[in-house]
Amino acid sequence: MKAKNITKDFPVVCVGGSAGSLDAYTRLLRHLPADMGVAIVIVNHRRSVATLLPKILPRYTKMPVELITEKLLIQPNHVFIIPENRDLHVFEGEFRLEPISKPWGWPDVITIFMRSLTEHWDGKLIAVIVSGCDGDGAAALSGIKEVGGITIAQKPDTAEHPDMPESAIASGYIDFVLAPEDIAQEIIRISQAV
Repeated sequence: MKAKNITKDFPVVCVGGSAGSLDAYTRLLRHLPADMGVAIVIVNHRRSVATLLPKILPRYTKMPVELITEKLLIQPNHVFIIPENRDLHVFEGEFRLEPISKPWGWPDVITIFMRSLTEHWDGKLIAVIVSGCDGDGAAALSGIKEVGGITIAQKPDTAEHPDMPESAIASGYIDFVLAPEDIAQEIIRISQAV
């Protein structure tokens, strides 16, 4: 089946996290139904964690969990994981991978992926920033809002490392500040409204 024949207008949920985010991912996935018609893309900017997530996260969801490969088709009712040391883009309904553009210091893989979504995805966008150090993702939130997307930050007092959610909130472009379980409920509500 060619990507051109696949509908590319379902919602994509980008969940960006870093240090301490595994707790948020598991609490979020545990409360999401497997058939709500959205694609969940977990963009973790800790270089060593990403490849462990496909082994861990299937315990918390009935959705298939896949490590992203080049030209993998984006499908609803799946959880996709960014591979380590890669920048992630979207083009023609598929994932595209590039070598990481910031191999030293704090990566900005969440920001890069969110910006690609705003340019190349037809469906609704939901940007979620959870536990992590630094402020990756915050710089892309204005673009998510400009294309009509919804932005959510994890409630800082529920995050192991609140820097990333706090940076997102400080951007002024966050719609909701919620605990992971409540983020799940909001995603469900948005998916039903599409």
